[in-house]
Amino acid sequence: MKKIDRLILKSFLGPLLLTFAIAVFVLLMQFVWKYIDDLVGKGLDVGVIAELLLYASATFVPMALPIAVLFASIMTMGNFGEKYELVAMKAGGISVRRIMLPMALVALLMTGVAFYFANNVLPVAMYKYRVTLYDIQRKKPAVSIRPSEYYTEIDGYVIRVNHKDPDGRTMRDIIIYDHTQGIDRTNIIVADRGYMQTTPDDHYLLFTLYDGYNYSESTDGEDAQSRPLTSIGFDKQILTFDISAFAFKKTTEDFFSGHYQMLNVAQLDSTVGSLQVALNTRYDEFNSMLLNKMRVYNYYTLHTADSTHYRDIRQCLADTNQTHRNKLLTQARAQAFNSLNDIQTYSATISSEREYINRHYIELMRKFTLSVACLLLFLIGAPFGSIVRKGGLGMPLVASVIFFVLYYVIGMISEKSVRESAVEPIGMWISTFVFIPIGALLTWQATTDSSLFDLATWKRWLRIKNRHARPQNPAPEAEPPAPQPPAGA
Repeated sequence: MKKIDRLILKSFLGPLLLTFAIAVFVLLMQFVWKYIDDLVGKGLDVGVIAELLLYASATFVPMALPIAVLFASIMTMGNFGEKYELVAMKAGGISVRRIMLPMALVALLMTGVAFYFANNVLPVAMYKYRVTLYDIQRKKPAVSIRPSEYYTEIDGYVIRVNHKDPDGRTMRDIIIYDHTQGIDRTNIIVADRGYMQTTPDDHYLLFTLYDGYNYSESTDGEDAQSRPLTSIGFDKQILTFDISAFAFKKTTEDFFSGHYQMLNVAQLDSTVGSLQVALNTRYDEFNSMLLNKMRVYNYYTLHTADSTHYRDIRQCLADTNQTHRNKLLTQARAQAFNSLNDIQTYSATISSEREYINRHYIELMRKFTLSVACLLLFLIGAPFGSIVRKGGLGMPLVASVIFFVLYYVIGMISEKSVRESAVEPIGMWISTFVFIPIGALLTWQATTDSSLFDLATWKRWLRIKNRHARPQNPAPEAEPPAPQPPAGA
């Protein structure tokens, strides 16, 4: 490896790793902000949260790699141009293609790494991420009864504690509203003091209450007339609350298995084939039903004692009386209405199955498009940086955001079109097809030292155009000569 290659790689790999870490961090913060309500207030272990963030970070890698390659290529070539290192390399006989070659090899390596990650690591990480997030979302908030507040997280109970001792377990002035027996009976438990603890398996919460009363009131039936209000005092009472729903439980391993986001390329291809066979079977059923329901019976069957013969339905309607004719028309309308309902049901089912297959195609194509995006965005970023010759963080950041947002928006539009069957699955490559000419144009401009994107050239061209467009002042017309007097005057 030559020294110039080591210099270029050293200048490129630093921004690449830094941008990759920043991109993953930004996407992770977006994820945390989206699911903050599911993470806070549930008493989750730090290890569980760290596990979820690790799996979520792994799912952002395929998207973060193209961003990192784009930003690092713009920043590296921009720094070379701004510090006149690019000019020095050209003066030494090194072309722009040769300067871009080491970075292109790294971008090509990133393309392979991105595909391997998307095909082998991402399905496992996505599965672990979905399962862990589902378990966290099922877990109820931790039992945290605060003084002078109504606690309603335990189903069927409302608890109010006016004072808690510093140990966090001893309570005073306790009121418990029991609604487990329905709205027709109100049970209220009042105690001067009590003690709260959980069982070793954390499935039950025990309240040991002292010096209190049980108030029971019925508002329905004979009991409401004979005993409208009952009051029973106690010295000690133990209440048991089921809090098994508050515990963090691991979902079985096969809960999310088979989801299209948890499959690799081979599994997606096999699944799409089986789903397509099922859809074709559904199409055959629909066509058979449609032929049976929409067939027009032009003949009416007449059964006699010795034979069966057919008559034209129009002639039959003309020969029958009004009552029979109305009955036949009513039956025809009912049959047509049922046929329409069957057609709408089949149509909705086929559309749903078609969309489900399209989602598999989208996930299959995404594994390739996001991988190719690493090389494609490099072919845009490196020439663009050598043309504008601006390094640092400002201009490369703005330019990379603009290019990637444009790429991402086009990708989202094409993905929506594929999902709705507006275009074929190859439509997932629309953003790639749009950016290939842009990358080719920028590469050609950079390698030929064209001034198409040179701001100074455009300013000079505008000044020349304005000067030619400005009207010239015409020369003043010469005054006619004064008349001469006649000779001999």
